[in-house]
Amino acid sequence: MAVVKWEKDGSVALCLMNNGQNLQNLEFAQAMSRVLDEVVADTEVTAMVLTSTDEKFFSNGVDVAWMGERLAAQDFQAVKDFCYGMNDVFKKLLLLPVPAIAAINGHAFGNGAILSCACDFRFMKSDRGFFCFPEVDLGIPFLPGMDAFVAKAVPAWKFNEMKLTGRRAAAPELEEHHVIEKACDNAEHLREEVMAFARTFHKKRGIFAEHKRRSHRHILEIMDNEDPKVIEPLNLVVRE
Repeated sequence: MAVVKWEKDGSVALCLMNNGQNLQNLEFAQAMSRVLDEVVADTEVTAMVLTSTDEKFFSNGVDVAWMGERLAAQDFQAVKDFCYGMNDVFKKLLLLPVPAIAAINGHAFGNGAILSCACDFRFMKSDRGFFCFPEVDLGIPFLPGMDAFVAKAVPAWKFNEMKLTGRRAAAPELEEHHVIEKACDNAEHLREEVMAFARTFHKKRGIFAEHKRRSHRHILEIMDNEDPKVIEPLNLVVRE
């Protein structure tokens, strides 16, 4: 079974996370990166929708069990490869030459919520699923680049509140604070709204990509220059 797969609906690419809770580990990062490359290579694609095949989970974040096993085995390179691999995924979403639209159809926790924030737009269903940053309770600090690009998706005061409390938010609250474009009643409504929105885009890739490169230049500089200072010494967990 493919961890991540994609298919086309007209000119819209559906990028489907396809592994239950869609926990993020090195295999996930590599699969997502390959799919995004394939989407970009298809010049008929005018928009990309990122969602999950699971009814309950969009993505439950980092595969903590996998990471713990790699650290226990002193396979530090795998952990570093995962961190850099996910950064590659985030960069590809930030620079995608077509709109990247997250259809949050279930729980988006931690790196799952962060993944959606790398997209240009977010929609979410209201009848099931929460969005939160539980890192404060898990002892896992954000990478500097994450702080930078999540801030483009979540208003500064709201991001501060959510990051420091770890509190869960549902779709209506996120819509109120413009974190998502729309709170949808259920999965069917979510798909209808996301696909209708995606089909409005027929922008030239060159100008679309250039807008994003210029808008996100400071984020990319932080990811390239500051994140390695945390990743290389594996300063990824705070136990105090």
